[in-house]
Amino acid sequence: MGVRIDKWLWAVRVFKTRSDAAEACRTGKVTINGSEAKPSKEVKEGDLLTVKKVPIMRYSYKVVGLVERRLPAKDVPTYCLDITPQEELDKLNAPKETFFVVRDRGAGRPTKKERRDMDALWDTFTN
Repeated sequence: MGVRIDKWLWAVRVFKTRSDAAEACRTGKVTINGSEAKPSKEVKEGDLLTVKKVPIMRYSYKVVGLVERRLPAKDVPTYCLDITPQEELDKLNAPKETFFVVRDRGAGRPTKKERRDMDALWDTFTN
């Protein structure tokens, strides 16, 4: 006996809604023991799941227990073991370093405050 994969992923809080879990299964973002899973596929204890959530992240889980109802977060480790490799978890920090660029004051376009100061200075010269 098993539990539907979309129900299990929702119950152990991998996805916020069951429809999100079903959508991930339909689009090929969830695998069970290496093969793609449809939302109705049943999971059993000991199965290894891979879930692709962000374009570069692959989370790995081991099914420890079966559950159909949503759990409190503190009870999740009873049914789900997170076995995601550390190098995948390190990818979460990498994009933050590349997206934000420090802008030196005075470089590039002026800020709103700098623009107001320039306008005020210009007004003193023209009046």
